[in-house]
Amino acid sequence: MKTNDRNAAVPAELSEEAGGRTSGIRSEAWEWIKSIAVALAIVLVVHTFVFNLSTVKGNSMLPTLEDGEWLFINKIGFLLGKPDRGDIVILKDPHGALGFREYLVKRVVALPGETVEARNGLLYVDGHEVSEPYTDVRIEDGDFGPVKVPDGHYFVMGDNRHRAASTDSRSFSTVPEELIKGKAQFVLWPIHKIGGLYAETPEVLP
Repeated sequence: MKTNDRNAAVPAELSEEAGGRTSGIRSEAWEWIKSIAVALAIVLVVHTFVFNLSTVKGNSMLPTLEDGEWLFINKIGFLLGKPDRGDIVILKDPHGALGFREYLVKRVVALPGETVEARNGLLYVDGHEVSEPYTDVRIEDGDFGPVKVPDGHYFVMGDNRHRAASTDSRSFSTVPEELIKGKAQFVLWPIHKIGGLYAETPEVLP
């Protein structure tokens, strides 16, 4: 005898198959959610403690870096070590000197305990002239210093030594180590500038 009753019992094997399919979909969705959460956590940790990307704004680092270039910033290096002379670093603007820019890119030119000054357009550290192959002009803003760099601080300058071209330690003083957030190690863009930032470092002459 046939029946059209829509409320007739569903065979057990069909009910179990549907329930299994629903459970499988839920399990797969949960695995996707966990994978995305882990990936986001890894990205956050890497961005905070290991590296990030930064874009150069302005011309204070000419001729080394140009406006609009993309930089690879190594953060973990300064968690394990200290900034060194010649490092190009990303730092928080110490005194809000530029207002609209929270971070600056500059070069470390003097270390804790050293005395730095400029005379006749040249840079001196502890009384010795510093050879700076990355600049294309002498310091045009006049003499400064001598300035004794306190412990735990660094003296930074922009590579652009033309008059009024860089806001740096000459105006906002030495930078506490905790404000230095990472070291610029590579130019990632534009293509013709891709490469490491290691070649030219300042040398304190005898």
